[in-house]
Amino acid sequence: MESWIRALVEAIHSTTFQSVIYLSGGASQALGWLMSVPGASNTILEAVVPYSRHSMGHLLGKIPTQFTSQKTAEEMALVAYNRALKLSTPGRQVLGVGFTGSLASSQPKHGDHRFFLSIRTHKCLKTSQITLLKGLRSREEEDRISSQFLVKAVGDACGVSRTVNVELKDSELPQETQSKFDEDDELQQLIDGQICMKIYDFSTDKIKGNAERRVILPGSFNPLHEGHLRLLEIAGSMLDNAVPYFEISAINADKPPLSVNEINRRVDQFRKAGKNVIISNQPYFYKKAELFPGSAFVIGADTVIRLVNPKYYGGDYNKMIEILLDCKRTGTTFLVGGRKVDGIFKVLGDIEIPEELRDMFVSIPEDKFRVDISSTEIRQKQN
Repeated sequence: MESWIRALVEAIHSTTFQSVIYLSGGASQALGWLMSVPGASNTILEAVVPYSRHSMGHLLGKIPTQFTSQKTAEEMALVAYNRALKLSTPGRQVLGVGFTGSLASSQPKHGDHRFFLSIRTHKCLKTSQITLLKGLRSREEEDRISSQFLVKAVGDACGVSRTVNVELKDSELPQETQSKFDEDDELQQLIDGQICMKIYDFSTDKIKGNAERRVILPGSFNPLHEGHLRLLEIAGSMLDNAVPYFEISAINADKPPLSVNEINRRVDQFRKAGKNVIISNQPYFYKKAELFPGSAFVIGADTVIRLVNPKYYGGDYNKMIEILLDCKRTGTTFLVGGRKVDGIFKVLGDIEIPEELRDMFVSIPEDKFRVDISSTEIRQKQN
């Protein structure tokens, strides 16, 4: 590894960025460089090489019309970005990298030797295309150049600048396109299903060094009230290594999606309160478990009653068990607070939980938390 590559990789590993990288058809040496320098686990969440047709189809959910193209690289970067959001450590920035190339091979190629690299962050999607001079280099040399370019681009996305020496000729300068996003653009992308979540880290509390999971209180928060704040505070105190977040789904199973303006109005409550909030696009807990693996969800006894009622699974008890066991496999747990159900205050101990699911549920003691007022009652009083 050349000294400038090592210096750049060290600088990347020292940032707060975490990444998922998908490569096909080149830049393989970049993975070796990124992984061999100490600190790689600070940066790399996942690296996958979807080389075969079926592997790429599985990654993108379809077989691309053209494997080596700007469109495919951008779709790979978007999938990588969403994956990075799901796997990232609380409080960290993420980026998704998509690379697809058609480089020199054992048989002469009729077309150009070229590659496309896309990097997606919360602010932009940047794509570069480079066409290499045909017949000038071996496969290994072309892979090295594409690897150099990838590491440089990741460094640029992480905001680190180092002297770089990508071995390109004057005629091989990259063609670049860039799309920038603001917060409203991101929220619209979320509503449209392009991205899976947007995270707002408003809290000034210092995140513990070993905090790798989230404790999440889902709800509509219309409005946010003291009971919500107190409940998440109590739940967070029950876990040593979790960062507290509120979570709002922009998509509702029974209503139209929230508008960008409405999401901004609700988010502003958390901005003023200095509390973290996530906007997701999944209203169902089994989907939230996929979005936030290993998280603890704070829910009320009324929600538990619905979770373990086969009625909400088409009347199929076995389907209910299967879905909740899938949640359990992601590391999901539920912290359960008491709630009034049909006028009667109920706690976790009042609810019959199937034996194979019981260790997923942990009670929040009534003497630690009990607030009977709801957001609906507050809205009614305000009206």
